[in-house]
Amino acid sequence: MEKNLEFPELLRLIDDRSTAFRAAVAAAPRLDAPVPTCPGWTLSDLVKHLGGGDRFWAAVVGAGPAGAPPAEAAAARAALEVPREREALLAWLAASTQLLLNALREAGPDAGCWAWWSALQTPRTAGGVARHRVQESAVHTYDARLAAGAAQPLPAEVALDGVEEFLFTCVATPSAWPHKPTTFDFHATEGRSWRLTVDGDGARSTRIPAPTAATGEDSDAAGVAVHGTAGELVLYLYDRIPAGSLHVDGDAGLLDLLRAWEPEE
Repeated sequence: MEKNLEFPELLRLIDDRSTAFRAAVAAAPRLDAPVPTCPGWTLSDLVKHLGGGDRFWAAVVGAGPAGAPPAEAAAARAALEVPREREALLAWLAASTQLLLNALREAGPDAGCWAWWSALQTPRTAGGVARHRVQESAVHTYDARLAAGAAQPLPAEVALDGVEEFLFTCVATPSAWPHKPTTFDFHATEGRSWRLTVDGDGARSTRIPAPTAATGEDSDAAGVAVHGTAGELVLYLYDRIPAGSLHVDGDAGLLDLLRAWEPEE
């Protein structure tokens, strides 16, 4: 059973993806280029979003355990203004990422903090924040490269952790599934698979064996199964590519129900 990425690796990947993001912005023809995967946003808006998020989560981690984000951090994010000149904007983003990395290092992986997600499968800790920020940074780097006309797949080590991180953080909830209980399987061609179960007790995910080579399917068939590279699965989960870009077995309509579901918690 593969282990999750260790805390130092998560910090390295946050720095790596921020560096790649800045390189994409530096190479883009213009800062007002539209971002196809973020309708209505320009590349400059995307920089503001990622850097503002880094600063916000740095303050959240630094504040420690709490029932809500620090009021000052929320206010600062709402009133955020960023430089308009490219070099200054990139320097601001680099500083923003460094603030986040410093806060995470100082806190350590087990330090508690506020987080918007249910603690069902992802802890509300600096480690949980770091794991999620890797994925946020990676997906937005994909967005930035796409806007700059040079889209690239997600790095393998990021993508392989990204499917599980999304399911554990963005989907896990104790809120009841409002439809007939079912399961969703996600199979990465790299050899890892996960099952999301939804029912009256909410939603939770677990790792499962990959489909057998003999049948190409798990003997315990899910309501719907999605197959693709880990990177493709992450981009699908973050609504960057459609389900039609992947191989889907079973009731594809269940994917629409999952996308539309808004749990109370």
